[in-house]
Amino acid sequence: MRRDRACRRPPVRPAPRISASCDDGDRGQCFDRPVAVHGGGKGAVRKGRAGGGGSMRAQDAAGTRTVPNQLVAEIDGALTEAEADALARRHGLRRIASQNIALLGATVGLFRISGNRSVEVVSRELASDAGVRSVQPNYRYALQDQKASGGSDPAQYAQTQLHLPAAHKLARGMNVTLAVIDSGVDAAHPELANTVADTFDALGSKDGPQAHGTAIAGAIAARVRLTGSAPEVRILAIRAFGAVAGGAGSTSYVILRSLDYAVAHGAQIVNMSFAGPRDALVGRAVAAAAARDVVLVAAAGNAGATSPPLYPAANPAVIAVSGTDAGDRLMAVSNRGSHIALAAPGADLLVPAPDGKYQLMSGTSFSAAFVSGIVALVLERNPALKPVEVRRILTSTARDLGTPGRDDLFGAGAADALAAVMAATSAPVASAADKPSQPAQQADGNNTSVSRTSNEPAPSIASEDSAANRRAAQ
Repeated sequence: MRRDRACRRPPVRPAPRISASCDDGDRGQCFDRPVAVHGGGKGAVRKGRAGGGGSMRAQDAAGTRTVPNQLVAEIDGALTEAEADALARRHGLRRIASQNIALLGATVGLFRISGNRSVEVVSRELASDAGVRSVQPNYRYALQDQKASGGSDPAQYAQTQLHLPAAHKLARGMNVTLAVIDSGVDAAHPELANTVADTFDALGSKDGPQAHGTAIAGAIAARVRLTGSAPEVRILAIRAFGAVAGGAGSTSYVILRSLDYAVAHGAQIVNMSFAGPRDALVGRAVAAAAARDVVLVAAAGNAGATSPPLYPAANPAVIAVSGTDAGDRLMAVSNRGSHIALAAPGADLLVPAPDGKYQLMSGTSFSAAFVSGIVALVLERNPALKPVEVRRILTSTARDLGTPGRDDLFGAGAADALAAVMAATSAPVASAADKPSQPAQQADGNNTSVSRTSNEPAPSIASEDSAANRRAAQ
């Protein structure tokens, strides 16, 4: 039987919520409706500064970027439920949900625009209210996976390329807590038995396990027929993605809830195998998590060579991972750019699937998952390491690929678990020179996201139209 393991940080109580309910984008079932383009490159209205925007997938129409007629706003945390609803009515809005997001030190509300009014105009009006700190669209995110070609030995090459067998003689992720923000995970799968320590459904849904979330958890922690990169890690399974037309999707509001839960419950690492547009609020939450010594890893995205940087991978606080195949070649679909930190296998991988099954999958989602597991090995070896030191260890020990030295395809090179674990015990103190590079100024978005099932009930205080919204979602 697997022995008990302690978190480095004690669990913290979830932040108090004002309300939550289902409307377009608030639950997985609400995501597959037509979307209009709103906000352009100036999607966020913030007092004193503006945020950015971008499309979710380079191959998608620009109109898929946001949830139609919805806004996400930072509001005065001292407002009561009735006052928050009154604020919404003053601006012709309905409050769908609101919650205190400790990472931002603010209450974030999700609002629906009533009537046929311009999102830009409503955003400016709402932002001018004394009880509002910032306003932006509710951006969409998507998971980063695709069908595998089946052209390699899926069961073995990733473990060999990453030097996992030798690394696991030194560390296996013991006593490390890793949050997976994805779709629902099958915690009962034999590969994941006793691995999922906690679950949270940021969607408030009752959906069962899903393929992507289960596969990501397996790439990280499988330990029976397959071998993940950190088979003894403790996983916090956070469901943030629900079924949408053509895949799985999430939104700014749900990602914020997920990040907030992960940090509050002791996550030392957060795996984000999803992508979307540049998002001011999510970007601030990511930066706040990094400031609390959480290591953040994200998929570079599957939009290919011509795609602009996708987020959160292009955020400077995030370790962005591109994808390679069995021949150490960059996957054609993998994003690239100056923000790429390193590369890892992502093509034709055998991974767990719901109901005890297995399947072949590909995508930079899995590249990120492997690297998140390697971070867990590094932190087991040296729990005192800061995120900047972890980044330096990963990049300085990477196996060079492509053009000699750092490049925009592979970053510093292929992740090397053994070299990283060996370097972890003698890591020097971080310096200013080790800070991650700034993301590219261009901000377009490829959608890729992650979620996990949850045992925590949906927030208890519903907004004024929550019952109607739930019925509409069904």
